[in-house]
Amino acid sequence: MRYPKKINGEGGMDVLPMKGINVVQSNESIVPAVKRSRLPKTMRTITLLLTGVVGLSVWTSVPSNGAAVPKLDNIRVAIFLNTSKYKLDTAAATFSSAAALQVGVRQPSGVVPMFQSGNGETTRFTLDDYKPLLLETTDYMTALAAYKRLKAMGAAGFMTAANDSRGKVYQIEEGSYATAAEAKAAGDRWLKDATLAGYAGKSTKAELVGPLHLDTGLVYASKDEAVKAAQSLGASGVEAYAAIKQSGMDAGVFTVVVGSESDQTALGQVKAQALNVNGALALRQTDATSAYFVIRDDYTTVDSASKPPVSLYSVPTTGAKLWISTSAPTGIKLMERYNRSYRGQFEVSGLNNKLAVINELPFEQYLYAVVGAEMPASWPAEALKSQAVAARTYAIYQGFGFQIAHVVDTTLSQAYGGIGSEKPTTIAAVDATNGEVATYNGKVIEAVFSSSAGGATADSSEIWGNSINYLKSAQSPDSSSEKGLYQWYRIALPNGSVGYMREDLLDATDQKSKAGQALLRVNADGAKLRPIPLIQENVPVVDQANRGTLVVRLEKVPQSNEMSWVRGTYTAAELLAFTNGKLQKPITGKISTLEVSQSGPSGRPIELLVNGQKLQVKYPDVYRAAFGGLPSTLFKIDETARMTIKGGDQAVRERPTATDNGTMYLIGGDGQTKELKDRNVFILNGDGELRAATKDPGFRFVGSGNGHGVGLSQYGARGLAELGYDYKYIMQYYYKDVTIVKE
Repeated sequence: MRYPKKINGEGGMDVLPMKGINVVQSNESIVPAVKRSRLPKTMRTITLLLTGVVGLSVWTSVPSNGAAVPKLDNIRVAIFLNTSKYKLDTAAATFSSAAALQVGVRQPSGVVPMFQSGNGETTRFTLDDYKPLLLETTDYMTALAAYKRLKAMGAAGFMTAANDSRGKVYQIEEGSYATAAEAKAAGDRWLKDATLAGYAGKSTKAELVGPLHLDTGLVYASKDEAVKAAQSLGASGVEAYAAIKQSGMDAGVFTVVVGSESDQTALGQVKAQALNVNGALALRQTDATSAYFVIRDDYTTVDSASKPPVSLYSVPTTGAKLWISTSAPTGIKLMERYNRSYRGQFEVSGLNNKLAVINELPFEQYLYAVVGAEMPASWPAEALKSQAVAARTYAIYQGFGFQIAHVVDTTLSQAYGGIGSEKPTTIAAVDATNGEVATYNGKVIEAVFSSSAGGATADSSEIWGNSINYLKSAQSPDSSSEKGLYQWYRIALPNGSVGYMREDLLDATDQKSKAGQALLRVNADGAKLRPIPLIQENVPVVDQANRGTLVVRLEKVPQSNEMSWVRGTYTAAELLAFTNGKLQKPITGKISTLEVSQSGPSGRPIELLVNGQKLQVKYPDVYRAAFGGLPSTLFKIDETARMTIKGGDQAVRERPTATDNGTMYLIGGDGQTKELKDRNVFILNGDGELRAATKDPGFRFVGSGNGHGVGLSQYGARGLAELGYDYKYIMQYYYKDVTIVKE
């Protein structure tokens, strides 16, 4: 059970790859996202103009309390981007709007109009790059089956159509590749699938389409006329496509291009073929001084051959920046990003050999969606206002953090879900704090935040290794995330299985075990014993028990949530696998022990020992990723095999050791020695407390909080607001000695 809306914060939103979209992030993984803190930048009073971007007022400043405070008018949010810092790829971008889409080419001096779609009409864009051609057929159903097979394999397929002497021919292409060699290798790989190769009716060698075209020099008054002319050439045996040509500040004109080839040899062959059909054609290769947008009939998003196709425009890989706008108050919908709708405009271009999709909109309107995505709209108004100020401050601090964008739409920056994330209360919170930011010594701070601090925020040094004056540890009222959740019992079944069972599946009894522990009775058949106190449909259960079974109670805990959680128990081999690629120095050999050797101000580990040696990480926040994606670093480690054994000779032995082979022997009351073969070991200490241990090394993480824990805690902000504190107090509580000023 969760609150109606998941708290994203830092590391809160699970960004899942969709079919045909490659998701990569450069630090550890996309889940959890990692916000890294840096020493505050020196904020300068400057005005920037991004090359090739028109009308974008990036930074201006106004005096505030005697200090220059940066002001951001419009913000650029990367939806899809390929840089060294962030990678989220798509082979195509599909836009629609209730009103017409206005499409132009963005130049430093203005937007040059290109064309206008119909109301509600879908328009697609892809890069004019290299793609493997996997199938050509006149049969729609064969093409559709091949496309569906390609999609089922996780590929980014295209189903387009062109005209030749056979009539309409459906083509299945795939992906977006920077070179012919990459596209060829990908195509050959896909065609190794017997089912797809069967549809294609060809060997496992793919053909290619590419960005080389021939300009016919013909100009047409409309797109329809250009399409008809291309179809006429196609019927004569010439591979031809309608296109829009744009040069300098001239408006785009409709023309026809011949060929879509991957090398000069193929282009020469197409030219010879075209001239053989029509010697009057003045064919020349498209030149770099003009931008050509080749238009194809696309059936990828159309579910019937009888329906009109969507226009697919191929965007040059460099130089051209398409600018897409609409007058519709419902914004522009982008299919590849969960069909979200967005305010503002879109810029589509090629960057680093991939399609870049940027949403540009008024900064304050961007915050409407951020606050709604980061915090439930039903929360107290003062909590929402604190989130608005934190989000505004964080975004301004970033500058152009992502080459051609200020921020991205994931929690690597801050969650941004477009118009669908906006609610009246989140809009009101932004408007009520319009322009307000947090500063320290007159400079905008890096207002990092997370979902829950788990009772105490982290000092920045505990997470990223560098101390920042305004990011210090503070107690945080985060427990509201536990309201209304089930309690869970950690129990031991009669067969020795240990795990968690929800409280409503167990009844109390007045019975005790022979060792004096309370016994509970299972009240349902097939009651599941789970590895952690949370229902996880994709995680195997530990065991099951039927009605009437008596079990030993070990402990009672709340369901795992943003405040408190349990992960594990992991075997030594599982834990070692988690650390692969995450450490500065890999662990050699098996893991026998893992312990906290040093903690920071909030109690978070800042140093761990593995087998007695310091675990080498870049900074402590890496512990989250290194151990399988822990919710936070505010944890304790239950080394389930760790025990101190006192023998009959009074000798004391610690277990396990680096040389321990895992074998244990028990001496019974009859003096007989027996090797312990069960995985679980139950130990009764001198105080009569029962501990569930394991014979072999195992590791259980019991922790608090969700996210890095630095700065504002979203659940803590809620807690403080419910206690009657206003947003300025909340901000100044979590960010030490800051001042709230208006831009």
